[in-house]
Amino acid sequence: MQIAIVGLAGSGKTTVFNTLTRGHAQTGGYGGMELHVGTVKVPDERLDRLAEIFKPKKIVQADVTYFDLAAPPASTEGRVGTEELPADQLARLREADALLHVVRAFEDPSVPHPEGSVDAWRDLERLDFEFLMSDLSLVEKRLERLKSGGHHGTPAERESNDRETLVLTRLHAALVEGRPLRGEVIDADEEKSIRGFRFLTQKPVLVLLNVGEVDLPREAEIVDGIATRYQFTKSLVDALSAKIEMELGELEPDEAAVFMDELGITESGLARVIHLSYRLLGLISFLTAGPDEVRAWPIPDGSSSVEAAGAIHTDLARGFIRAEVVQYEDLLSLRSMAEARKHGKLRSEGKTYTVKDGDVVEILFSK
Repeated sequence: MQIAIVGLAGSGKTTVFNTLTRGHAQTGGYGGMELHVGTVKVPDERLDRLAEIFKPKKIVQADVTYFDLAAPPASTEGRVGTEELPADQLARLREADALLHVVRAFEDPSVPHPEGSVDAWRDLERLDFEFLMSDLSLVEKRLERLKSGGHHGTPAERESNDRETLVLTRLHAALVEGRPLRGEVIDADEEKSIRGFRFLTQKPVLVLLNVGEVDLPREAEIVDGIATRYQFTKSLVDALSAKIEMELGELEPDEAAVFMDELGITESGLARVIHLSYRLLGLISFLTAGPDEVRAWPIPDGSSSVEAAGAIHTDLARGFIRAEVVQYEDLLSLRSMAEARKHGKLRSEGKTYTVKDGDVVEILFSK
């Protein structure tokens, strides 16, 4: 899972990056062009509990890669702002599975807002507009090429071009009206024809309001004020104080727990953002457990057992025989696979079984 952290200059997106990755990227640069990359292990206490049972050689958590990207300059007539980004950053942005859009919602006289005032909704709309303009530019360029050359080629190629023209024309209308593509209904065949564009407004987005310490008591109110206006498909709105969270990350666990209690923070920003990212992307984790390793495997919710096998290794999917499945809670209670089988909690499932979050799975396959 790869998530691009985006935000306007002064939003605190690099501080959020440092919070999530426990990194030390320089902050306060007001939108420098440096790219920061960090990989985060997904907190999952189920792995620790299973490790107590299986005593594995290692524990392998799922992970998420975050990119901290520069903010694009404002678009002008005849020039799209995102096209001014360094090529590697634009590529990273398009390849991301989702966006984490950091929006400034804190007041701090020592860090003046580049626009002169703090207005979360204005800033959210501003960067959304840049992404929309980027997608619109791509669609218009492709439609122009299809118009000039789409009638050439074999009958199959012409038919494919006609289908692409139809879907792009519909998406063009949505973009012109200011609607992000993540809210448009696109069927499987249409998705195939546009997959290569990697449209920015089609990506799921987590809007993260960066609030100040004084605003923590009214954090829910601040979130609700934006969420009620930002009701797009595949989008979530939440808040944290990036500065406070980064300070918490520098404390020992016991000290951090006391500090969190004093501030009324019940869950770390890292854990909450990770969980929201999973929810946004429709992911669950199934688990594998044994003496070699205990491991979490992220897969799309609704995946079959053979698809879960493929997440581990393509050979397991190719030679799939069956999946031995027990729910995490049952295994935790019974303390062994043998006891789970004895009590009828270990089940044999075929290829079409839908894997659930927390399933502990062993794949049986032919080599």
